[in-house]
Amino acid sequence: MAVIGAGVVGCAVARRFALAGAKVALIEKGADILSGASKANSAILHTGFDAPPGSLELKLVQAGRREYLDIRESLNLPLLETGALVCAWTPAEADKLEEIAAKGRDNGVADLAPLTGAEARALMPGLSERLVAAIAVPGEHIVDPWSAPLAYLTQAVALGAKVFCHAEVLNGRFDGEWRLDTALGTVVAASVVNAAGLYGDVVDRRLGLPCDFTIKPRKGQFVVLDKAAFAHVPRIVLPVPTEITKGVVVCPTAFGNVLVGPTAEEQDDRVRATVETEILEALLARGAEIVPALAGMPVTAVYAGLRPATEQKHYRVAAHPEKRAVTLGGIRSTGLSAALGLAAHALELHAGFGPAFVPPAAVPEVRVPNLAETRERDWQRPDHGEIVCHCELATLREIEAAFASPVPPGDFGGLRRRTRAGMGRCQGFHCTARLAELAGDRLETPLAVGRKHP
Repeated sequence: MAVIGAGVVGCAVARRFALAGAKVALIEKGADILSGASKANSAILHTGFDAPPGSLELKLVQAGRREYLDIRESLNLPLLETGALVCAWTPAEADKLEEIAAKGRDNGVADLAPLTGAEARALMPGLSERLVAAIAVPGEHIVDPWSAPLAYLTQAVALGAKVFCHAEVLNGRFDGEWRLDTALGTVVAASVVNAAGLYGDVVDRRLGLPCDFTIKPRKGQFVVLDKAAFAHVPRIVLPVPTEITKGVVVCPTAFGNVLVGPTAEEQDDRVRATVETEILEALLARGAEIVPALAGMPVTAVYAGLRPATEQKHYRVAAHPEKRAVTLGGIRSTGLSAALGLAAHALELHAGFGPAFVPPAAVPEVRVPNLAETRERDWQRPDHGEIVCHCELATLREIEAAFASPVPPGDFGGLRRRTRAGMGRCQGFHCTARLAELAGDRLETPLAVGRKHP
């Protein structure tokens, strides 16, 4: 089984097929997993209350959410049970809340509660007095967006899956079996799942599959506020959405910060996601309008991500029985929540045409390191060696464990996502030299000046 793309969806698919008994090859263009769209998102575990009624997206978001809640303790994955408030800041927006609540109830989310502005501020006192009305959505929560796919893939690897990075799929042909020509060589597989995200349409064409969609990258810029902001934002604050975007969100993170964003900007470039000062300043201003205590709050980081949107709003999922292939395309902002549901759906589609699998006799126990502030961190335990990153309290033991893990980091971004090192207030100013010493030549681009990649 070849899975193309090691984003959150590809990692979940690799796990699901490995659990079913398939021999899995996960093929990734980048130097590390999550090197595309999956590395930048708002980390919300959605209920599906605002998904299109009756849609595949709704079904898979809710299935993915259920499975995450079922497996998270066994994989050591965190959950911040924050709940959310959909906030109306004008009478016109308030007029839309009942329609949003009705859609949510139709989508099976029964615990939505309409609130006056005063009632919403009682739940979250930091909200602006400008608030007109709101809807409480108790089931919307925050997760660690990087440890979840790492856990999925680590479990797949424990079951025998192989990961090939720097392996861009150049073309493929099917003649009873697939032969995929990659930048690393040829992979032979019985079946293929295309989970290539921002390159989903490109990969379909390279494989000679019928492709009825075109990826139209949608950029989202974010601001990460200092940890002092966390006390003011105990819940996810959602806007009244538009036809194009869910809008700018203010929410806590699993790492003790506050996130403001994203924007929704169409662009052609599938690689570069730039940040612009004017947009970031507008996000800061919007955050302060929503929660006044955020005004003047120090900024820890800024970043931008690209979502693999298409010409249509819905997921672009297709089975190609004649070529034993499945395409999981157009997985936009709900991909983190839907990933496990998408993986189960891909297995169901594959069962209609692919070879049967024999499930493993036993499933190895996998627990990834905790990076969330809501659980005990490694720095709080004895014998951690040293604190390497003082901003994020990443330890020597955590750094060494990341490199020794079954899915080690391939680049500096991957190391940061596995340990939080370099992600804090100083953005690596104080710890990068020590990280370079510890990493040596094990990253795609060595951190130390003068080192050469082997």
